[in-house]
Amino acid sequence: MIRARRICVTAVAVLAALGSSPGPAQAEQPYSTKVFSATDDSPLPPGWRIDGEAGARELVWRAPKAVPMGDARVEFRNGDRLLGVPRPARDGRTFRLDLVGARPKELTDLHVMAAGRRLDAAADDTRRSGSRVGRLPAPAPANGVDPGRPGSYRTVTGEYDLDPVRLPGYAVPVEMTAQVVAPKGAAGSRPLALFLHGRHDTCYKPGSEDDVTGDWPCAEGYKPIPSHQGYLRDQRLLASQGYVTVSISANGINAQDLETEDAGAQARSSLVRQHLARWADWATHRSSAPAVVHQASKADLSQVLLVGHSRGGEGVNRAAMDSLYPPPAAEDGYRGPVRWKIRGAVLIAPTIFGQNPVADVPSVTLLPGCDGDVSDLQGEAFVDGTRGIRRGTALHSAVYMVGANHNYFNSEWTPGAAVAPASDDFGNDPEQPDPVCAPGAATRLTAAQQHKAGATYIAAAARLFLAGDDRVRPLLDGSGKRAPSAGPARVLTHAVGGRRSGGFLPDGGAKVTGARSCSAIDPDPAVACLDPETLGSSPHFASWETKKETGRSAVDLKWSAPGRAVGVTPAKPLSLRGSQKLALRVFVPPNTTGTTFDVSITDSRNRRATLGRVEMAGLPGSAATASYWAQELRVPLSAATRAGLDLRHVECLVLTPRSQTGRAWLMDAWGWAPGTPAVKAAALPRVDVGRTLVKEGDSGTRTYRIPVEVSGRGSGQVRLYVIDPDSGRAEDRLVTVRPGSGAVDIPVEVRGDTAYGDDVEHDIAVKAVRGAVVGKYRGGLTVGNDDPEPVITLSPVADRVTEGESLTWRLSLDAPAEAELWEPVRVLPVTDGVELSTRDVAPQWLEDSSGDVPDPERPLSDARLWVWLNIPPGSTGVDFEVPTVRDQVAEPAESMRLALTDRRGKPLPDSPVLTGTVLDKP
Repeated sequence: MIRARRICVTAVAVLAALGSSPGPAQAEQPYSTKVFSATDDSPLPPGWRIDGEAGARELVWRAPKAVPMGDARVEFRNGDRLLGVPRPARDGRTFRLDLVGARPKELTDLHVMAAGRRLDAAADDTRRSGSRVGRLPAPAPANGVDPGRPGSYRTVTGEYDLDPVRLPGYAVPVEMTAQVVAPKGAAGSRPLALFLHGRHDTCYKPGSEDDVTGDWPCAEGYKPIPSHQGYLRDQRLLASQGYVTVSISANGINAQDLETEDAGAQARSSLVRQHLARWADWATHRSSAPAVVHQASKADLSQVLLVGHSRGGEGVNRAAMDSLYPPPAAEDGYRGPVRWKIRGAVLIAPTIFGQNPVADVPSVTLLPGCDGDVSDLQGEAFVDGTRGIRRGTALHSAVYMVGANHNYFNSEWTPGAAVAPASDDFGNDPEQPDPVCAPGAATRLTAAQQHKAGATYIAAAARLFLAGDDRVRPLLDGSGKRAPSAGPARVLTHAVGGRRSGGFLPDGGAKVTGARSCSAIDPDPAVACLDPETLGSSPHFASWETKKETGRSAVDLKWSAPGRAVGVTPAKPLSLRGSQKLALRVFVPPNTTGTTFDVSITDSRNRRATLGRVEMAGLPGSAATASYWAQELRVPLSAATRAGLDLRHVECLVLTPRSQTGRAWLMDAWGWAPGTPAVKAAALPRVDVGRTLVKEGDSGTRTYRIPVEVSGRGSGQVRLYVIDPDSGRAEDRLVTVRPGSGAVDIPVEVRGDTAYGDDVEHDIAVKAVRGAVVGKYRGGLTVGNDDPEPVITLSPVADRVTEGESLTWRLSLDAPAEAELWEPVRVLPVTDGVELSTRDVAPQWLEDSSGDVPDPERPLSDARLWVWLNIPPGSTGVDFEVPTVRDQVAEPAESMRLALTDRRGKPLPDSPVLTGTVLDKP
């Protein structure tokens, strides 16, 4: 290794010569006053409050307008820490999260995120575009075979609707409904393509403009939204080419998946395999098939393509995994035999919360450049996440479609084509339209153009993975060819796998000289590949469960003059023998042009060859797009052969910028050769994390273990992240796993007590590193509080004072709590006598307590005074003080009334209403 680094540094030298707002503080004294309002002004950011019933505290955020039900996961975060996934109310604006493991006084940097975009910033800059937008990429040369052209088969169309099925963790059974389009009268058995839609509203009221719900089953007067019918055009194209197609409905999962830790991935897999099992039955017993299946050509279950949109993409990925590596039986909704063979998957704008792709199943991932839902394009992990994990030769392709949004791949999510209300998920600000993605922009596709392009690339995947037609591979593997049927859509591709070999990877012990090795996920801007303040984002750096990750790296190049060479030396020499070209995945900032590099390699004898020069331009991008996306650049290896390099022992890759200034990121580089090799799944161990719920007990210490199941065969490596329940920080370690080894052993000590406290979650997250798959990637041990909440009373301390003094009441606990408590008190209207006004109390106290001001003068109860008293852990009470103002006006005695309330502001029935009186000065 030392010698390899010396050689690369020498080559580099030779080539260079050639040319948040603060939150409430904890009380220090037993009876100090800590008062905060529950309005939109203090102590939490606007729109936030603490709420709850029966001692169960909730963090609540109310959005300025309704947040549509979508595929991106709405998350509450405090700084870099993921607090959890809140539950939406029926109004689409109110979101609630149980406050487990987070104290209110620590919530100093709250924000709401969904797939990398912030939802709670009224003045957010995410739509600011900058001054310059790049041009569309030039049209690529046409490919010799166009998979978007209809075939010659006659087709039959229809639906089937079977008895619903029960899935673990879902209270309401899930429908077994599907739309079938298939060849009619075609000879022999035909390959099967199964479609699964994403997470969308489930029900609509006919005749309404926007009356949609996430219920299941639908209420009276509402109809199911037929999301599964939104791929009819794709199905008709494939059926005309000889494929049996079925698009299944998943409304029942969409309505219930919020309560599941994996966002419904396992349930969607179970539903997919339930349908495949029925098709396997019907292939054997044709007479038992529904009418449309009976009329169609027979399906060949040994040739199955799965197509999933958004969360449906994550669902079909899990179905492919579960078909090869069985999941834990207790969590699976399908327990029959696997009587099918999944040959590939198409993932359309997918989510991938677990970042757990199936490395041995070929895939094509469509990434829409104007995705307003899964806007971080996290589906790139279906490609990047297979690096180093796979043992086979499966091709994993990313297809970046400039100007496409998230919804329009499904006609039932498209305005003007859908039967239910639909919208452009990207949205548009008429006063400041996005220059890349606003409707009518030169870079934005129409709905018809987008759907046609999507259908073409789905058909390309079917033709490659099912029909084995290598002539369509150049449309998918970074070869830079286009399909005429995709019309004006500008589509770029890159890939890993297939016949690529070697692999200059920035991680895995590689040495980088002349540039910075950066981390994909790190809160420190000096370490992260992209500064968090960067306008726009990169799909390659989409965040995961932790603030910081080990093992996801890139090379960050930045230069102010040409000729400064950058070297990447892997931990051991690579073999590029048998490769025709070197394929690099590189990206530059959006909207930039004229970035050029010379590409060179050296071998173990320090012989060097410059392979060629590459030039690239950034993708059209704005602050709202994830357009820092790597393009594939290839240079032939013929120069290395002529120079006599030993391609079996290549030790260094060198990039020498030739443009005057610039910035670029290298993701990786591989030896490339044409062709699509046969794919064979490897025997791999599978890891699934469970969750155990225990009670803390009253005394003693018990040791529990977080349940982790390792199944399958063989051995592999995973990275285990242990998340601290107090800080949210994660410690990671690399673990070798094999069935029965017990290598993943996470003990948790639980100490019993008799003090009321919070539930505590000890969580872990797991990610595959090499030769393994991960199903349920997150789980842990939840320690439930089993002690009653203290009895709280409100009593007067000084409830009859002279103006200028403070009215004081004491909030007392019958026993100290282990948890910090926040208890609400509301000021009520006075029913007898004269009420204190907003001018009778200290102005600063009024502002701190309600966000209100004294003028215009009005009764104190009109000032929205609903205050929360903070009771620190271990305390038995706090004082609530209302400082009054001494004035020169003669006036009668004035009073105020207050009472303890529930967490929705209603006075408690068993708590007295107290009155305080302020007398005029003597």
